[in-house]
Parts: sequence; structure tokens; C-alpha cells
Amino acid sequence: MPRRAVALLVETSNSYSRGVLEGIVDYVRKHERWSIFLPEQERGGEPPKWLGRWQGDGIIARIENDSIARALTRSQMPVVDVSAARHLPSIPWVETDDVAIARLAVEHLLDRGFRNLAYCGDPGFNWSNWRRDEFRKLAQSENFEPHVFDTLTRNDAKYSWTREKRGLAAWLKRLPRPVGIIACYDIQAQKILEVCRELDIAVPEEVAVLGVDNDHLLCELADPPLSSVICNTRRTGYEAASLLDRLMRGETVGDAPVLVKPIGIQARQSTDILAIDDPDVVAALRFIREHVFEGINVADIVRHVPLSRRVLESRFQKMLGRSPHAEINRLKLDRIKQLLRETDFSLPEIASRTGFEHDEYLSVFFRKATGMPPGKYRRTP
Repeated sequence: MPRRAVALLVETSNSYSRGVLEGIVDYVRKHERWSIFLPEQERGGEPPKWLGRWQGDGIIARIENDSIARALTRSQMPVVDVSAARHLPSIPWVETDDVAIARLAVEHLLDRGFRNLAYCGDPGFNWSNWRRDEFRKLAQSENFEPHVFDTLTRNDAKYSWTREKRGLAAWLKRLPRPVGIIACYDIQAQKILEVCRELDIAVPEEVAVLGVDNDHLLCELADPPLSSVICNTRRTGYEAASLLDRLMRGETVGDAPVLVKPIGIQARQSTDILAIDDPDVVAALRFIREHVFEGINVADIVRHVPLSRRVLESRFQKMLGRSPHAEINRLKLDRIKQLLRETDFSLPEIASRTGFEHDEYLSVFFRKATGMPPGKYRRTP
């Protein structure tokens, strides 16, 4: 049987899209091989001229405008959408779980003691609006005031950075401090950091900034380096390829969205602060962060701060809603997950780097926390 010919109308200019493409590659390697056509494609650009005469079997596309939607409809080929714009609402689509992203972002800032939280979005994108709406719901349930700013959209023909910067500056001046700001994505977060720098607002001491997408280059080049929500883009691509494979085999898959949850948060300097009024709890948290992978326990923390164990645990519970022991385990688990995802280190090496004497102890800890062994977690796309 000849290979199926599949076109990928997905731009390669940003880390999100490249991650989606990598997920498609993962699927193809593990299943039936496809003949892949990946042309140069601008996000939101006009449909390529070759599309009308291309004789392929299926398409995965970021459908960002009506002209692309019309061209794909005319092609009469199986299509899977990896855009939130929904220009073709009747076809299968795979996107980020924006509710889960907003919840994870809010949790990250609440964990650092922030009670003033804000969201900065771009109303030209559905995913930004969905994250904003969930942010408002979370504000109601968590009893904080939602400070929301929808900036000028880049989709506006009259857009200018000068006008957007002016609006951002006015908003930032009005916000209570300290405040944690969730930007709809990393580029928006970079803009906030630039305006903070021009206004001489200290980051993260006065304003902590969190992005979404974890574009490594953008985040590391930001000043200070930008914390960001890690979207599971490879999973998005993998699921899109799976749907297209089923469509090309003649299966009916429906138009219900496949929403992919984020992996976690890559914390960097832009949120490396604790907005807590209790100096002893702050000192304890800093001690934990600095020594968590050295095999410390609660007794070690008590020796570092002028509090009894009972008082320390009581204040921790009041400020953070968890115990010092739970905080140690949370940081260890986050680091283990990161090393399993991003490195090929052996389990003994990961155990050594995260404060476990033996990899067997790490495996028991990880299985108890996640319900699965480390090896299975590493193999999960």
C-alpha cells in the first residue's frame, strides 16, 4: 500500500508550532509512515496556490482565517485543525486546555503568596479570551479581585506598539502591589517586562510576570528571565496526527475538541519571589528551595528558623495551605518530572540529583504521588 500524502499547513516560526510538528513526527514514527509535505507557511497567511491542485490524502492545519478555511473546504480532503480560531467548526480540532492553563498559572502565583492577581490578554485570539474568562471565575472562587487588561490586538490593522505600550503603562501604574500578572502568552509577557523596565518597576519584587508557551529563547532572553506555563505541544501534534489517521481510514471522529492539558510551569526569575508578610515563613521557604535536593526534612528547617515545629507547620498551613513536608515533596516531584521529560538521565542519576539515596526510593515516592512508575511517565507522549 503506498504511503499516504499529508500536508502540514503549520508555521515553523514559533516554539508552539514547532512543538506541534514534533508531535506529528512522533506519531508518524510510531505508526504508519506518511509522505509529509511541509511548505513555508506564514501564520494567518493566504492559502498557498498549490493547494487547489494538490492530490494528497489529508491535511493538518492552523486555520487562522476564512480564506484558508474556504480553500480547505474546497479540497474535500480530511482535515484536522490545530487552531483555536474555529473558522471551520464542523471539523475535528486539537488545542490547549485553556481552563487548565489559567488554573495552573493562578495556582503558581497564589503559591508564592500573591493576593493581587492580574491578567493581560489579546482579545484577537480565542485562547487568550478563554484563559481570561477562567481567570475571572477563579478570582470569584479564590476571593481575589480580578484585574484584567485586554491590550490592542495584533490583528488590528491600526495596531501600533506605541499605542499598546501607552495603555500597558497606564494599567501597570494603577495595579496594587505586589501583584502577580499572567500574560496570555510569552510575547505579551515580554512586552510587560519592557514597560516595567521603562517605568522603573521592580520585577519580581513589585510585579511578578508569568507567560504561557515556555518559548525557551524568548524566556531566557527576557530581562529578567521569564517564568512560563509549559504547554504540551508535542501531545497536541500527536493527537492531531492520530485524528487525521483515523479520518483517512474512513472513521467518523466528530467535532468535539481534544484539549491538551499543560505539563507544568518553568519557574524563572520573573516570579522568583514570595509575596508573604511572615518573614519566618519566607525564610523557611527560601531554605527549602535552596536545599530541597539535599535530602532535607522538616527538622532541618526548624533548625534554620526561630520557630518550633508546631508553630512553623501552623503558619505554613495558614499562609500556603500545606505543610513544610508537602512543600518539600512538591518541589521534588516537579523536578523529577522535569528531568524525566527533558533529559535521558538514568533513574539512579535523577535520584542523586533530587535528594534520594536510591532510585528505588524515588520510584516508590513517584508512584505514590502520580499513580504511575517513572518509566511509564517518561514514555507517555
